[in-house]
Amino acid sequence: MNSPAPARARISVIGAGPGGLTCARVLQRHGLAVTVHDRDPGPDARDQGGTLDLHADNGQVALREAGLLDEFFALARPEGQEMRQLDPAGRLTFHHVPEADELVKPEIDRGRLRELLLGSLRPGTVHWGRALDAVEGPAEGPRLLRFADGTTVEADLVIGADGAFSRVRPAVSPAVPEHTGVSFLEAWFSDVEDRHPDLAELVGPGSAAAADGDRGLFAQRNSGNRIRAYLVRRVPVDWIRASGLTADDTEGLRALLLDEYAHWSPRLRRVITDNDGPYVDRPIFALPVPHTWEPDPTVTLLGDAAHLMPPLGVGVNLAMLDAAELALALANSATVDDALRTYEKTMLPRATETAKALEGGAEHLLSAEVPEFGPELA
Repeated sequence: MNSPAPARARISVIGAGPGGLTCARVLQRHGLAVTVHDRDPGPDARDQGGTLDLHADNGQVALREAGLLDEFFALARPEGQEMRQLDPAGRLTFHHVPEADELVKPEIDRGRLRELLLGSLRPGTVHWGRALDAVEGPAEGPRLLRFADGTTVEADLVIGADGAFSRVRPAVSPAVPEHTGVSFLEAWFSDVEDRHPDLAELVGPGSAAAADGDRGLFAQRNSGNRIRAYLVRRVPVDWIRASGLTADDTEGLRALLLDEYAHWSPRLRRVITDNDGPYVDRPIFALPVPHTWEPDPTVTLLGDAAHLMPPLGVGVNLAMLDAAELALALANSATVDDALRTYEKTMLPRATETAKALEGGAEHLLSAEVPEFGPELA
């Protein structure tokens, strides 16, 4: 089968995260038809996670190609670029306050970014409740998308934007994510100015971090008067079960954490004692470095599906840049196959270079030195 022209191709994006939606938006801006399939039953099915910093040299570049940069700046929080580093005794050791006009990497809640992207798409672009089981069919196409509800869809191009445990990835690569040896335990705080004023003062309008070499803490201001904090620890992936606890045993987990952080200041330990609701376990996975695959004329990957790295502030930015570059390649190529080769020729080396730089980087969040990045989590 000859590779079709992108204008005649049936393009299916798997995953309605920032990468998948950015790809769809740029494709539609260039007159190309696309359908996005997502496993969630709807756009409000679950919490979309914390805050993201979108960088001027990648995430913002993608939003410019999507025609959404001005709308992003209207929603973003430049003050969220403020960064505080403390020692375990609670003493401030580093403090970055952004300039009034600094827009290098303003923050935006992941949910607000998703709403911006969803609202920019043509009605009906995203098909909800479509959990992909597998990509079948010959490499030359057409591909058959088999969904968990028993339905199938034919596609001339399948774009895997479905994250760490991608169901599209096996069509081009046998690689699977591996636990980095570090896990985050997420804690939430709501109405912080009234209910958690000490924590609000500690974190400020941006983020605050502390570490002692073996354990760390990273707290981020979100919109809506909320804060999310991440307790960073070097533990096995099944540490909760191995401790004889369950994920919903908040008091048991709290007691274990208070013991581990016993020598930290009482002010910092309030992140452990005062959180609203349960903790959320977030083991950190990464793909082997480098992760590449042989060119395939009908399947490609972007974002975490292509290059899952430790969450050090680059994941969403790279996913959105991948998405914009892939869409532009499709808009400017004679065939889908040509577009994929153009896209992967740039994306794969960039991803490899970044992944090598960040390999083992989750350990950096346990270092008492000033961090160069902050966590970026769903």
